[in-house]
Amino acid sequence: MSFLFTSESVSEGHPDKVADQISDSLLDEFLRFDPSSKVACETMVTTGLVVCAGEVKTTGYVEIQNIVRKAIKEIGYTKAEYQFDFNSCGILSAIHEQSQDINQGVERTKEEEQGAGDQGMMFGYACTEMDNYMPMPIELSHILLQELAAIRKEGKKMKYLRPDAKSQVTIEYADNGKPLKIDTIVISTQHDDFDTEEKMQEVIRKDIEAILLPRVKKTLPDRVKRLFKGDYRLFVNPTGKFVIGGPHGDSGLTGRKIIVDTYGGRGAHGGGAFSGKDSSKVDRSAAYAMRHIAKNLVAAGVTDEVLVQVAYAIGVAEPVGLFVNTYGKAKVKDANGKKLSDGEIANRLKEIFDLRPFAIVKRFGLQNPIFVPTATYGHFGRDYFTKEVEVFYKDKTTREKTINGVKKNFKDVEFFAWEKLDYVDQIKKAFGL
Repeated sequence: MSFLFTSESVSEGHPDKVADQISDSLLDEFLRFDPSSKVACETMVTTGLVVCAGEVKTTGYVEIQNIVRKAIKEIGYTKAEYQFDFNSCGILSAIHEQSQDINQGVERTKEEEQGAGDQGMMFGYACTEMDNYMPMPIELSHILLQELAAIRKEGKKMKYLRPDAKSQVTIEYADNGKPLKIDTIVISTQHDDFDTEEKMQEVIRKDIEAILLPRVKKTLPDRVKRLFKGDYRLFVNPTGKFVIGGPHGDSGLTGRKIIVDTYGGRGAHGGGAFSGKDSSKVDRSAAYAMRHIAKNLVAAGVTDEVLVQVAYAIGVAEPVGLFVNTYGKAKVKDANGKKLSDGEIANRLKEIFDLRPFAIVKRFGLQNPIFVPTATYGHFGRDYFTKEVEVFYKDKTTREKTINGVKKNFKDVEFFAWEKLDYVDQIKKAFGL
């Protein structure tokens, strides 16, 4: 008998995501001044107010007000009628120095001996449902809102759209885990006021069907397009009205959308949030490392689906454990032709991947200002790219340019480097594939 699985996503204008983006904007700005910055920044947003709190150790100085207002403006909260806008909101900062008790466990004389910034377990997951090795429900949920945001920012159609939105996708699966069809799509989008609620429902639903969904389908491979069989249920703003939204409609907090940030409920989650934390916090950096391992394992053909877990003790560099679950789908054997157990797969991975925090940070370039793009539409399944960014320090990785008579420092940095398939060949060799 078939079964249903559902995941949701939220837009950049959702209050929790506003908080995540502000926290990561502050993190990136600290890293522009000092790549060794230690940052744990939490944000709360509500009607007309932003509160930033947390611990920071850095040699740089960041103008909190400017960074927060810039982040809010880029999200799209630019009108006073939203009851939360970049120009008029109050901003309170309670950011202070990082605890020395934590710092002494993280920093070492030798960089490679850097301890984990906290205890805990982190998970990575990958499967073959989508071309980017993400589960289909969460990936489709993200794409729906990415396209909706693109329509809003283009400003040519659906001009009533406001920044806050949520999506949800339910997939029907066969018993063997193969996706059969789209069962249900839910779209709730904040909007300008209409003359009547009936008119609002009519216009928005029509536009979702005629404008948004065709754009989404164009981004999908044929095997996924075929799952839109025409009999799926579509719910659009099912409460009937969504004018009041964003931080005015609901307070937002950093780290309250950790399932949206990861795999939509598939696999597992260690419980630690990502945004606002520098890479010494293994909640973030080790979760990236686990996704990297999982994705490369599936791409290499070791298995069609995998969950990988790592665990740390605070202040200790080496992990206390590495766990692999291939859900019985492993395709690799030992020299005698016997199928490798998940434990044996984990042992081989330990020989391939250095999972000390320092090694993870270096592998993915996590001391660079790369985190704002991760704060919306998931940290995983994203396209890897390299981009030139301005920094406010000078070392062997930077280059100087003169712009309008002013000397500035720039460097090329990698975004979403944990999505690279750069270990596939090593994995194939290690497993005889």
